[in-house]
Amino acid sequence: MRAERIGVYPGTFDPITLGHADIIRRGAKLVDRLIIGVTTNPSKNPLFSPDERIATVKREVAMLGIENVDVVGFNALLMKFAEKQGANVIIRGLRAVADFEYEYQMAGMNQQLNANIETVFLMADVGLQPIASKLVKEIALFGGDVTKFVSPTVRVELLSRIEEVGRQGDD
Repeated sequence: MRAERIGVYPGTFDPITLGHADIIRRGAKLVDRLIIGVTTNPSKNPLFSPDERIATVKREVAMLGIENVDVVGFNALLMKFAEKQGANVIIRGLRAVADFEYEYQMAGMNQQLNANIETVFLMADVGLQPIASKLVKEIALFGGDVTKFVSPTVRVELLSRIEEVGRQGDD
């Protein structure tokens, strides 16, 4: 009997996009259990708090109807988090060459930290490749339509938050 295959899909998910949902759906097929690690990232300025992002990701995963997915918040080195979860796979989504260069470097560093945890790259669905949380937030901040990029519920939450912080470009 083989050991349970546990995967970790880490990210800030600020907000969770249809691209993230695609990787979650596909990544969950590759492992017995997929843990979505919602993290803080000191180099990013999130619009939503960690607790808000965790709640949103949990809700969106429940709406996908995938049984083998858990959502966990973390604020630590990815490999330490993965080890604590008993993971043997890190799942990462790739949209473009720029993603590959960054992810390739990260996978190499992670392998140096723990060679027993493999990184698996999933190419984004062609129709979802341009979607990035950063761009979705920017579009929303300037009053653009984000309907094609996030679920209807996330869209409502995002627009509500934008109203709170103030829309840009209204001058």
